[in-house]
Amino acid sequence: MALVGWVGPFEGVRRPRYGPERAIGARREVERTFRMRKRRGVLAAGAAALSLMIAVPVALGHPEPSADGAIADDGDRDAHQHGDAAGHLPASNANVQLVSKLALKNVVPGKIADVGVYNGYAYLASWGVETCQYNGVHVVDIRNPAAPDEVAFIQSKEGSYPGEGVQALSISTPKFTGDILVTNNEKCKDKVGFGGLNIYNVTNPAHPTPLVEGLGDSTVNGQGKKDANEIHSVFAWDAGDKAYAVIVDNEEGADVDIIDITDPKMAKLVAEYDLDVMFPQILQATPANLVEVFHHDVIVKEIAGKQVMSVSYWDGGYVLLDMTNPLAPKYLADSDFPNPDTEPLASGFTVAPEGNAHQSEFTSDNQFLIGADEDFAPYALVASNIPDGTPLNASTGSNTSQLAAGTTLTGTSVFAGRACNGDTVPPVPPLLVGSQIAVVERGVCTFTEKVANVIARGGYEGVLIFNRTGSEACNQSLGMSVEG
Repeated sequence: MALVGWVGPFEGVRRPRYGPERAIGARREVERTFRMRKRRGVLAAGAAALSLMIAVPVALGHPEPSADGAIADDGDRDAHQHGDAAGHLPASNANVQLVSKLALKNVVPGKIADVGVYNGYAYLASWGVETCQYNGVHVVDIRNPAAPDEVAFIQSKEGSYPGEGVQALSISTPKFTGDILVTNNEKCKDKVGFGGLNIYNVTNPAHPTPLVEGLGDSTVNGQGKKDANEIHSVFAWDAGDKAYAVIVDNEEGADVDIIDITDPKMAKLVAEYDLDVMFPQILQATPANLVEVFHHDVIVKEIAGKQVMSVSYWDGGYVLLDMTNPLAPKYLADSDFPNPDTEPLASGFTVAPEGNAHQSEFTSDNQFLIGADEDFAPYALVASNIPDGTPLNASTGSNTSQLAAGTTLTGTSVFAGRACNGDTVPPVPPLLVGSQIAVVERGVCTFTEKVANVIARGGYEGVLIFNRTGSEACNQSLGMSVEG
């Protein structure tokens, strides 16, 4: 978590504190299009020698792997998003009193992804990653906190589910006056699910009625498609005679989409923005690992007569915009990640910041922005080519031999092809002295199969699996779910 303070009225942002760098694949990749990231660097591989160092224990998450074991780097599809107990602070009930419990209908552990509270009712998102059924929103009357009562369930369309986008609010426009609930749609069944936002009339929370469902951006980079793009989050606000919602477009670089919801039944997309293109000052030149720049979450609050939007833009940091006119956003401020990361530096470790601006909230007096960053690995891994010092973005495999904190693995690289079953892994060249590292190209088979074939050949001390780069190839980063 980071605490960002204002320096005067929107003149800048103090630099926050962030968690350690994540910790041999070429970082993490979204195998299925989950969010179109804007990359500012690519992987270099196949060099003459490689040096690896790992350090700084932190908490570990367990994102869902794809068919070959690639893991989405932001972990949003992770059904166990907070990982095990390793590295976590101990639980505490200091200054907290349990008032009541309520067993929701058709809920399994891990099923609730988000909660919004408004006018004495809680709206709990039942997402589709644990199970792709009973997806939707539980409506709970909490006016008497000691006796909560589930009064309604808003069923999602088959194959779709809400996640981190559940908000209830009042709007009053010439077209609609009342309470609404906005939710997001992501997919757990590709062929039947849809994206976009939903708007429900919850003026009577016990009897919610749909006003619009599945509305959003139905183009990807100018190409039309049948259904709206999946969205990760949504936030709405009343702007007087107008009302708007901002959504997180998972599927393209212009990922800050504005929806006019003045008439919720006739809601329409009115703008879409790619913030690092519009406002390149949000990009951070160093360190080199801060290359995943995309929209993850957002809030809007009226401050000093302005509609101020705080966009959690992952490695782009927290970005503040004046959205009083949503068709003409104005840059106010943004945060940078301290380099080296101040948190491990206090313990004697020099580590690049991981980035990952995940979610934020203004304090009640509007003097601070509280930001929460996500960490995904228990170690920071530093990798580079020894001859020229070229850095590599790298991370360790999940269930392989791990380097101990502070240790290094140095060796001469040997290209080993794809290393799939049926491929020939070359023997370690007899004239090489010292450790050898097999450099393996990703593709065709799983990481576990590749590692097993390198181990079976014998003589290698490590395996580096890399993504081939190029305009038609994979420049995304990935993490590896792998045995070996």
